[in-house]
Amino acid sequence: MTKRILLFFYLLIGLILQAQLLFPLNEKKFTDSLEWVVKNNKDALSKADACFLLSNYYRNTDTISSRKYLNNGKALGGKDAFTVAKYHYYEGQYFLDQDKDKAAQSYHKAIEAFSKLKDRKADLYKSLCWYGYGITQKNKEGYPYLIKVILEKSIPTAEKYGDSKITGFLYTQLGLMLTYNAEFEKAGNYNTKALDILEKKAPHSTELFYNYLNISTNYCYQVKADIGKKYLDKAEKMISPYPDSSSNALFYYSKTLYYVSKQGHDQALAAIEKGLFYTKKFNQKLLMQMFYFHKYDILKKEKKYVEAKDLLEEILAEKTLATDLNNKKTLYSHLSNINEIMGNPTQALAWEKKYSKLNDSINAENIKLEINKLETKYNTSEKERRIAFLDAEKNQKEMEVNKKNYYLWVLSLFLLFIMIVLVFLFIIYRNNKKLSEQKEINLRQKIEDINQKEELALTKAILEGEERERERIAKDLHDGLGGMLAGVKINFSTWSAGHLEVEQHKDFYKILDRLDLSISELRHVARNLMPESLLNFGLETALNDLCEFYIRKDLDIYFQPINIEKDLPLTIQLNIYRIVQELLANAVKHSGASNILLQCSQSGENFMITIEDNGKGFDKDIEKPSKSMGFHNLKNRVNYFKGKMEVSSDNQGTTINIELNIHGE
Repeated sequence: MTKRILLFFYLLIGLILQAQLLFPLNEKKFTDSLEWVVKNNKDALSKADACFLLSNYYRNTDTISSRKYLNNGKALGGKDAFTVAKYHYYEGQYFLDQDKDKAAQSYHKAIEAFSKLKDRKADLYKSLCWYGYGITQKNKEGYPYLIKVILEKSIPTAEKYGDSKITGFLYTQLGLMLTYNAEFEKAGNYNTKALDILEKKAPHSTELFYNYLNISTNYCYQVKADIGKKYLDKAEKMISPYPDSSSNALFYYSKTLYYVSKQGHDQALAAIEKGLFYTKKFNQKLLMQMFYFHKYDILKKEKKYVEAKDLLEEILAEKTLATDLNNKKTLYSHLSNINEIMGNPTQALAWEKKYSKLNDSINAENIKLEINKLETKYNTSEKERRIAFLDAEKNQKEMEVNKKNYYLWVLSLFLLFIMIVLVFLFIIYRNNKKLSEQKEINLRQKIEDINQKEELALTKAILEGEERERERIAKDLHDGLGGMLAGVKINFSTWSAGHLEVEQHKDFYKILDRLDLSISELRHVARNLMPESLLNFGLETALNDLCEFYIRKDLDIYFQPINIEKDLPLTIQLNIYRIVQELLANAVKHSGASNILLQCSQSGENFMITIEDNGKGFDKDIEKPSKSMGFHNLKNRVNYFKGKMEVSSDNQGTTINIELNIHGE
């Protein structure tokens, strides 16, 4: 029974962590190289590819950065057909764990786009798109449908492209699903196919690392853990140089399975704690709950029933595992069993009823028969398909070679003539225009520099004057008018205490209460003009207070500060505060949103602001000064810092990204 339970849970981890392209084990080097390309490479399409890969990397740990890189990649690619198709694929990646219906739509768009391209690399992406689409349909159609997609769509398309690493990856995934259905021998065959490919073609790849873990796990489920140990050791040798890799979490999970199969409870608990460290660090929620489940199982075996029962109830309440019906059924069964052991027959019966009701809706035997049928169909047709493919490919290549030879001769002669003419014209043009163009460029640059300096000086003067006037008005209201009204209120209160009865002069006391409310409102206005929390406690506290001020019953605002320095000059803090204040005010007033996310982070002299809401969006014309003075003032403050502002808005919400240089004033 325990073996079967482990199978249920392990498959989910495999599908989540290996759902698509794997990242190198040295993730730091991987991300640094991509970020260097984004910042330094001049080729727009190369930068777009790097942005897409960074979006895919951050999709589980930082959704804001992931979405930002995804949109940047789309913008850099422009109308390039191949980049547009890749955008839909990576959009499916972005939504894969958030909204499977949206992910399925994106994968389907990508499949249609890649099918129109004749580039061989399109076949590789199409293979991955089919696999991702199968993952999105797994909960609706079941595992047979996913296996059918792998056998009939993903693997043949990957083999057509000839990418051995991707083919090995797909064989590993197929072996994983057969392991889940207790088809250990068949799973071993596909794992061996993947092993033969990956050890020869990709000996240092993450795909080979996961293949080792899958082979080890398959042997653990067959009670042959000692055979699987050598593959676990190989995986450990690959991952040990990279203690900061997210793949460490799955390695410790496989190590936990090994110790569980060997009844080594203390070693298993130690592996669980190490694995939990990585799952929390990289936000791997599903794998985290899997570790907790194994911890529960060990506590139960050690007869720590109260701790085990509490942990199992927490796993069910957290809901990550329970989204899969097989997992939910297993949790119900264990809750019934442990309550029976603890002498709680009523609770045990209640959980048993839930288990029985859910079990009636799941027919595991039909799934196994369907899997066997699909695998048989694949094995019998695979050779015929490959022979037909090779013959067609040979004929196609011969025709293409003949055509290309003819076209190349004609094209070569034409291009040679054109090149001679162009070189002659270019030499003449360069000699006549080079000097005049340089003079014009220099003059234009000087004019732009002068205009920019004048504009920045004017903006600085306006902003500084505005803040001085705000401070003066705030002091006058708070210390002057506020003090006078407070004195009047005190005098009225003193006089009324000796001359008026409360019951007989209720109208007077109502007027006195309204005077008190007016004083409070006056002080609130003064604080808005010059926030005290900013002066006394700094920018981070002031922004947190500002967010709390805008929170309503129907509006949640989440503020995420990252590395904000406390010793920023007051003028810098005040201008950043005004920018955020305008952003929040616009979002609260116009968006109709129920959730707003505000992220402020500092890295050296760069200060980044991101605000994202789920409101109705707005018309792009709002950026024109005539349409919105608030937006115009916001852009002036951003220009004051020599900053950049990007706005993305549609009917699903608005995202505004601002990057400031705190020394740019």
